[in-house]
Amino acid sequence: MDFFVGQKIYQNLNVKKKARYWLWVSMAFNIGMLGFFKYSNFFVDSFIGMFSSLGYEIKSTWTLNIILPVGISFYTFQTMSYSFDIYYKKLTPTKNFIAFTAFVSFFPQLVAGPIERASNLLSQIMDKRSFKYEQASGGIKLILWGLFKKIVIADSLAPIVDDIFANYSTYPASSLILGVCLFSFQVYGDFSGYSDIAIGTAKLFGIELMSNFKFPNFSRNVAEYWQRWHVSLSTWFRHYLYIPMGGSRVNKTKSVRNIIVIFLVSGFWHGANWTFIFWGGLHALFYIPVFLMGRNRMYADNVVGEKSIFPTPIEILQVLLTFMLVTFSRIFFRSPTLTDSFQYMNRIATDFSYEPYVHPMGYRMADFYILLVFFVIYEYLIRKDERNPFKFKSKVVRFLLYAVIVLTMLLFYDDEINRSFIYFQF
Repeated sequence: MDFFVGQKIYQNLNVKKKARYWLWVSMAFNIGMLGFFKYSNFFVDSFIGMFSSLGYEIKSTWTLNIILPVGISFYTFQTMSYSFDIYYKKLTPTKNFIAFTAFVSFFPQLVAGPIERASNLLSQIMDKRSFKYEQASGGIKLILWGLFKKIVIADSLAPIVDDIFANYSTYPASSLILGVCLFSFQVYGDFSGYSDIAIGTAKLFGIELMSNFKFPNFSRNVAEYWQRWHVSLSTWFRHYLYIPMGGSRVNKTKSVRNIIVIFLVSGFWHGANWTFIFWGGLHALFYIPVFLMGRNRMYADNVVGEKSIFPTPIEILQVLLTFMLVTFSRIFFRSPTLTDSFQYMNRIATDFSYEPYVHPMGYRMADFYILLVFFVIYEYLIRKDERNPFKFKSKVVRFLLYAVIVLTMLLFYDDEINRSFIYFQF
């Protein structure tokens, strides 16, 4: 559909009304497919819930009993970017259908991103490529680092996080706070690890994908966080939704409206659940004060500790506050329902007792705490270049790092852990 529509948009660029008509055809088809598969049951259930709250019971309903196509949110947005870029005269449509389908279904990033724009990925697919040792070497290093984040960080923390969130009513506040903090590291290791593997794999084919994570845990405010977390989605919304709505070029009231819309849509993109919409709304509330103070682009071109080895005390406080806000919002992101989210927070607010967390399987928690401390320190050391996790000049140091990472993966690997990627569900 988008291959055909792209040609039609291009043929009618001089007649804006016709070009816009074909753009709407693309949007209706893509969003319609996404809505049918991903959101049909959500709207049906919400409709039933609304009438139930008014005292009416609807007994006969029609819902889909299907498995959601893996990664549908990712490749739907990717193909839509093709139509948008042609409409905005940033891209000439290709007549090579094989190249177009390769752009749509490029396997490293097909199911969980990065969400590539056609102006970047399609042009590389069309160009002749040759093997480059440095590019391939960099790709293998990224794959290794991504596997470490997935296997050692995300997968190791998953059983702990699952246990705490599944049994939150039995744990004290100290364990619940621990659970959501560990989930922050889990989801970061899981998703950024996948992105590194995807980017590294693409490098082996001579393809350069965009960076999707730029060490968001060192962000000094929520605006910087969204410039570093899931970058491909943030830039997609900025280029194709926020700017067309007027962005920040309109008055403050409309700009705030645009921000709220962007974050609510971002939450809805993540899943057909009110928890994700509430999560998006929270981030809008965190972002708006930063925007109104004019600090939303303050850290766009520098990193924490830019001019020295160590961050300043103010930067440390800023990073900790941002991490706390983002982590708090993840209670909604991780909980199955809004009721569970509020009950989880209520337990934190009302049960002030402290007990060291003990996992039912007897995991040594000290091992995970030490691991996370070293992980944070190492990421701080490489924070200026997300494309090169092993940037040290000494070959001896680099090979020692490779050996330690491989050994750590072997030590932490567990066959019984469910290794599905969190973002595959989106």
